Amino acid sequence: MNPQPPAGSAAWEGHQAGDGAVYRKECRSTQSVDGYFVITTEWSADPAAATVDPVVLAQQAVDSMLLTGPAIASPRAEGTYSVGVPMWLWVTPGPTTWGPNTASASAGGITVTATATVSSISWRMGDGSTVTCTGPGTAYSAARGMSPSPDCGHVYRTPSAHQPANKYQGTATTTWTVNWAVIGGGQTGQLTEVRQSPFTVSVGELQVVGQ
Repeated sequence: MNPQPPAGSAAWEGHQAGDGAVYRKECRSTQSVDGYFVITTEWSADPAAATVDPVVLAQQAVDSMLLTGPAIASPRAEGTYSVGVPMWLWVTPGPTTWGPNTASASAGGITVTATATVSSISWRMGDGSTVTCTGPGTAYSAARGMSPSPDCGHVYRTPSAHQPANKYQGTATTTWTVNWAVIGGGQTGQLTEVRQSPFTVSVGELQVVGQ
């Protein structure tokens, strides 16, 4: 504002005159057909600070993380699985594929730090079924035999012989929860990001050989 309000004015919002500045804000109303302006004043320590949206900075921080789809360890593209046999689903966690991943972005005197972590993974198995898990899954070992996965698995009921390339076409989708906060400002929020990775599964039938 020119001139600035006098010392002691409520426009200084408790600050001393000359400490930062008071700015005039004109906001067009979206609730009126004539689009009238709402005029207010706002104190700021930095001219740019009043125009910086922390949500935008949070998204910039997320973009710098370069988050990708899950790193699928099972099912293996080169593997052959059997109808009726439990399949174990799991991924290999990493900063860009599962988190946690932390980054910051700054503008106009404001710094926002965001931390992203996968909150769930949804497996579309290609046979019409979907499996949703909250963790990366448990890696299979031979000692497990034909037991089902304790936390993330699936059983195919029909072979993939009639599917394109004789394989089920699936997709693993991770949902990321991003918590952000303005450093020193107390303002916080949450964003959601989604990433995908495709996979294929060859499923056959067990053959019983008589003696």
